[in-house]
Amino acid sequence: MSTLTMSKSRAENVLAPRPVVDVRHAILEADPFGPEQVKQLRFAIAGPQVSDVRQALAELFNNVADGDANKRNHIALGITCYLMARHPHAAEHLVKVNGDATASFYLAQALVSLGRFDEAAVKFEQSASLGWDNVDSTLFRAGAIRQAGRLDEAETIVRSTARAGATRAEYSYQMGCILAERSDTFGAIEYFERAVDMDPHHTGALFRLANLNNQLGNDDDAIKLYERALSRPPFFLGALINLGLMYEDQEMFAPAAFCFRRALEFDPTNQRARLYLNDVEAVGDMFFDEDTVRRNRELETVLLVPIADFELSARSRNCLDRAGIHSLGDLTRITEAELLSNKNFGETSLKEVREMMESRALTVGQSLTMGKPAAVLSHAREDVAPEVRAKLEMTVADLNLTVRSRKCLSRLGITTVGELVAKSADELLTVRNFGVTSLNEIRAKLTDVSMALRND
Repeated sequence: MSTLTMSKSRAENVLAPRPVVDVRHAILEADPFGPEQVKQLRFAIAGPQVSDVRQALAELFNNVADGDANKRNHIALGITCYLMARHPHAAEHLVKVNGDATASFYLAQALVSLGRFDEAAVKFEQSASLGWDNVDSTLFRAGAIRQAGRLDEAETIVRSTARAGATRAEYSYQMGCILAERSDTFGAIEYFERAVDMDPHHTGALFRLANLNNQLGNDDDAIKLYERALSRPPFFLGALINLGLMYEDQEMFAPAAFCFRRALEFDPTNQRARLYLNDVEAVGDMFFDEDTVRRNRELETVLLVPIADFELSARSRNCLDRAGIHSLGDLTRITEAELLSNKNFGETSLKEVREMMESRALTVGQSLTMGKPAAVLSHAREDVAPEVRAKLEMTVADLNLTVRSRKCLSRLGITTVGELVAKSADELLTVRNFGVTSLNEIRAKLTDVSMALRND
C-alpha cells in the first residue's frame, strides 16, 4: 500500500466510524430530547453521518423559523448546534428554555465556548438546582471560574468536591488545568493522564495532553492524543487544526487536508483553517512523485559516464581531453560554439559528439538552461552599526515564532536573524511545509525588530 493511501486511510480514521444512528428521529422526533439523544448524536457526528446531522439540523432550523418553536425543538436545536461547534446558535436557542436541567447545562457549555465564563458559572449552578448531577455541575462551574481568571476560587471549589469527585475524570481534568496555569507542567500531565485513565474519551484531557506533548517535542505521542481527542464530539477546533499541522510536518498531506476541511465544516469562517488548507494543497503540489525522483537519479548516473566509454575518433577524443571534458555531464555544461572554438575540433567531431549524446538522450549544453542559484546576500558585515549587528545576531527563537515556522527554518539551517534576512520570500516558500501563513508571520516578527527579508 502506498504512503498516500495509508495516510488517507489514517485521516478517515481520525473521526472513527460509529454505529448507524437514526439521526432524523433523534433531532426531529424524539420527545423528550435528552441525554440518550445526545449520546446518539455524538456517535453520528464522530462518524460518517455528520452530513445527515447537518441536513436534519437545517430542517429543524426551518421548522422553528416556520413557527414550531416549542421547548423540545429549542433544546434539540441548541444542543445539536453545540455538538456541531455552532456555539452562538446553541446559546441563542438554549437561553429560551426555562426549568430544564439538560438545557441549562449545555447552555453553560456553549457560554464557556463563547468566552462568557461568569454567565456560564451561573448556569452550571442552575443546572444542579434543576436536577443535573451536582458534582459534575460543580466541577464544570469551577472550570468556568478558572477561565474567568479566578484561579484560587476555582481550586477551592474543585477541592470541595474531593470526597465525591476524586474518582471522576472531570475532577482530575480540572486539577490538571489549575496546575498547568500555575506552570506545574509535569503535575498537570499527571492529572490529565489520570483523567484519561478514568475516561479514555475525555476530550478536554486528551486535548491538553496533546498540546503539552506537542510543546515538549513528543510529536508521535501528540498526534495519537489529538486523534483520540477527536474520537467523539464536542470537538476542539484547535485539536483539528493542530493535528493537521503535525500531519503536514510529517508530509502526510492527505490527512492534514482532511483535518483542515473538517474544521471548516464545523466553522466555515475559520480563516486559520482555510489558510492552512490552501498551504497544504500548494505544498503537496510541489513535491516530485516517485517516478520523477527515479528519473533524476538515473540522469545523475548517466551524467557521470566517462567519455572513454565511447568509440570516438582520436581527433575528437584528444580535443575533448585538452578542453578538460571527461564525462557526459561536462558536455551538458558547454555550448556547441565553445566546442567548435577548440583547435582541430570541427563539424565532423561535433557530429560525433551529438550522436554520442543522443544515444543517452542528452544534448550538448542542456544544463545551461537551468537557472543558477542566486548568491546569498550577507548582512553580517563588519561596517554595520552595533545596534544592527545585535539584531542580526539574535536567534530565531527570540522572534517567538510558532512551532511550524521554527521547524521550517530549522530545515534550512537558519538559527539567527542575520541568516534569516539573507533569504528572500521566494527562497523560504520553496521549503517543505512553508506556506504563505508562515511567511506572513515571519515578516510581521521581523517588522517588530525593524528588519526585513531580502528584497522585501
